[in-house]
Amino acid sequence: MNLLIFPLQWGFLLLTSSLLLALSSTVEYTFNIENTSMQRLCHEESIVVVNGSLPGPTIDVREGDTVIVHVLNHSPYNITIHWHGVYQLFNGWADGTEYVTQCGIVPRNSYTYTFNVTGQEGTLWWHAHSFDLRGTVYGAFIIRPPLGSSYPFPQPYQELPILLGDWYNGNIVDIEIEALAEGHGSNYSNAYTINGFPGDLYNCSQNQTYKINVTQGKTYLLRMMNAALDSHFFFKLANHSFTVVAVDASYTVPYHTDIVVIAPGQTVDALFTANQSNGSYYMAASPYNVGVPAFDKTTTRGIVVYGNDENETTTPPVMPVLPVVNDTATAFTFYSNLTSLVGAPHWVPVPLNVDERMFITVGLGLEHCPEGASCSGPNGEKYSASMNNESFVLPKGRRFSMLEAFYYNMSGVFTTDFPDHPVWFDFTNESLSDDAAIMYAPKSTKSKRLKFNSTVEIVYQNTALLYEINHPMHIHGYSFYVLAQGFGDFNPRLDQAKYNLINPQIRNTIAVSAGGWAVIRFQANNPGVWFVHCHVDDHLEWGLDMTFEVENGPTPSTSLPPPPIDMPECDISANMYKCILETNNTSCFL
Repeated sequence: MNLLIFPLQWGFLLLTSSLLLALSSTVEYTFNIENTSMQRLCHEESIVVVNGSLPGPTIDVREGDTVIVHVLNHSPYNITIHWHGVYQLFNGWADGTEYVTQCGIVPRNSYTYTFNVTGQEGTLWWHAHSFDLRGTVYGAFIIRPPLGSSYPFPQPYQELPILLGDWYNGNIVDIEIEALAEGHGSNYSNAYTINGFPGDLYNCSQNQTYKINVTQGKTYLLRMMNAALDSHFFFKLANHSFTVVAVDASYTVPYHTDIVVIAPGQTVDALFTANQSNGSYYMAASPYNVGVPAFDKTTTRGIVVYGNDENETTTPPVMPVLPVVNDTATAFTFYSNLTSLVGAPHWVPVPLNVDERMFITVGLGLEHCPEGASCSGPNGEKYSASMNNESFVLPKGRRFSMLEAFYYNMSGVFTTDFPDHPVWFDFTNESLSDDAAIMYAPKSTKSKRLKFNSTVEIVYQNTALLYEINHPMHIHGYSFYVLAQGFGDFNPRLDQAKYNLINPQIRNTIAVSAGGWAVIRFQANNPGVWFVHCHVDDHLEWGLDMTFEVENGPTPSTSLPPPPIDMPECDISANMYKCILETNNTSCFL
């Protein structure tokens, strides 16, 4: 009998190959990526979507399944698809991160992603990981329990994906290119959306409001995803409450609340019971924002109708009361009160022996405006961002991705000297904004090397150099324990006593509060190069990123396998030519 070992989040599962075949299957999808004309807010825009729809198709699988997605790129842009939160165990080639794990799929070309979904259940999502294309190229990724297994909560009557997004009256790629060139933030969105629809508070949107019909007395599972480029959300359903049962595809102790707070990149599974009188009720999402000078302050809403549509027209829908835009107390209460469900499928205790301790600052800064240019960021400079005083630059224009450089042991693509700690200063003291040594972080492409199976603890410390602002930090290839969260400068003497080592929530994206900190821990048991970044798209582009290079394990089965033979090649001709002209350097050919 053949035995197969599949690593879980922090352990290993031993299964026979015959049992795996009986319980799992292969699920296949085709993504046609193309420009489609779509109208919102009385404005018609040509946008890049998958299979002609916004959001794109839902990937619906069971734990243990093999997923095959054929991506046909008919858009005018290079593109990759990232399966946000899927571990890609020993298969980093399928992570879909442009320049990190692969080069883009060029226009009029195709590529097939093949990967196994192992050791996780719940709601995730997929999105483009090129330019700002994820603003329109995204969809739900649902992982159900294996056949014969059930949820660790009562079976809902119906499951409803709720994808929160945004809409731009303009080409989001052009908006991004202009913003980066001029050094300012991208124009904020013109509307927020629920499943692609703005809702009836917006101009020309009376008939573009998402609506669901429910049966009185039944319980529903909302599978919520925040796909917005930059915005955190408060979400409420008038006169109803929720029971949160999972976040980021990890089961939680049931948490009762009348509000959900969700950062960019995060997912929340929440039950609600249709226990009100017949009628209609608004579900609404409004922004939670701190420190951002300008942003979309509007509200998107959909309608929950009891029974048939006649109940919608009898009386106007009831509107929930939403928090003020900067209600950090409400946001922190939600974020900090979630705990993992001990004994749930795939749950593993917190590793107690730590091998690597890192203290990582996350924050905004500035980059000098190029000589002769005109920049419209603060003080006539360009916005920048950094982690530990290093502002990350993707290795564009190289012949190989970072993962290929790792696999083939090539130099010249990135270095492995990302620092374990920053230049020390009073991190949440805004008066230090005149200190050029910490405001202007150097640009680099640095990674932190981790030994296979090492346990890593990170203190994320938010800074106030430019603005006190929230940063949703996402780690590819892993979920992690959130041991503690707080405000001010992290104090190890006082704050380590706050660690939850029994049942901390498990996330793949943690919202590090403005003027605050968060402590996470994970086991580095998945070899490869994994992107770590803020999930606010402007911050990612400005350099609030780094990577982990996780070494191979001691055996072939615990090492990164060879790349697929049809991996997209880097389209580097223009970038290489520019590099040669500017530097006359042979490193251009790397």
